[in-house]
Amino acid sequence: MFVDAIERIDTFTRPVHSIIRLYGHGEIVPGSATLFFVNETGCAVTCKHVAELLINADQINQNYRTFQSERGTLLRNAKHTSAQLQSLEERFKINPQSLIQIKNLFPDSIDQFTAWKWFLHPVYDLAVVQFSGFTKRFYSQYATFARDSSSVKPGRMYCRLGYPFPDFNNFRYNEQVDDIEWTTTGRIKSPRFPIEGMVTRLMADPNGTISGIEMSTPGLRGQSGGPLFDERGLIYGMQSATRHLHLGFDIEGMDVLVNNRKAKVSNYPFLNVGLCVHVDVIKRYLTECGIKYYEA
Repeated sequence: MFVDAIERIDTFTRPVHSIIRLYGHGEIVPGSATLFFVNETGCAVTCKHVAELLINADQINQNYRTFQSERGTLLRNAKHTSAQLQSLEERFKINPQSLIQIKNLFPDSIDQFTAWKWFLHPVYDLAVVQFSGFTKRFYSQYATFARDSSSVKPGRMYCRLGYPFPDFNNFRYNEQVDDIEWTTTGRIKSPRFPIEGMVTRLMADPNGTISGIEMSTPGLRGQSGGPLFDERGLIYGMQSATRHLHLGFDIEGMDVLVNNRKAKVSNYPFLNVGLCVHVDVIKRYLTECGIKYYEA
């Protein structure tokens, strides 16, 4: 049903690859998100919660670099105490669970860019990025939004495309400089992953404006920012979040056979439904930002 549409959507939907590290750990945690390009000038749409992490990356990294410098000075003092180190950590708001480093890549999107400009929607989980200073783009087409959204009703089937499984491993921890780095070796790509679903409900904001689309299937982690589309490849929304609806079919201490042995099990089932930003919200915001887009 969505075979041809997925091939079209894939020409302008791209992953965001991220690597992060927590304080006191050399282990690197890979992550991913999704964006899709809306025109030929390097403008793309994604979620605001994705954008905020990308925007804050430099500040997070700079905070740790400054901390590293002051910690190095402290540790070179033979008379330093653990209390002094703890005080330094508190001043920089660093603890064992702190995110101290984050590096991001935009594979197969554009070559090296010199600047970006972000537009963050004040209400909805929606952001627009405008890359500039690049010389080559690696996406071959761009999104076409549905001009008429009246067909978005409960029972209608749509598909989402994104990158929920970060299989890339082109990174390393450089112990000598206490830094995480991208490398030129290893897997540099993650597989695309489509997931279809049926519209269950339309979501309205407090003033009654339809702003969201609820889907019968969840949006997977890493698919945030990916397009919601029909079998023709027209865009009707953007994956934003997943809501967990408690079904109430709770089971506690029920006797069941597990591997031919009696065991007591408990289960509290939830229905995981995907939440998408409505196409009309996206188009209105692109217009407000002066961003060119296409519709049909």
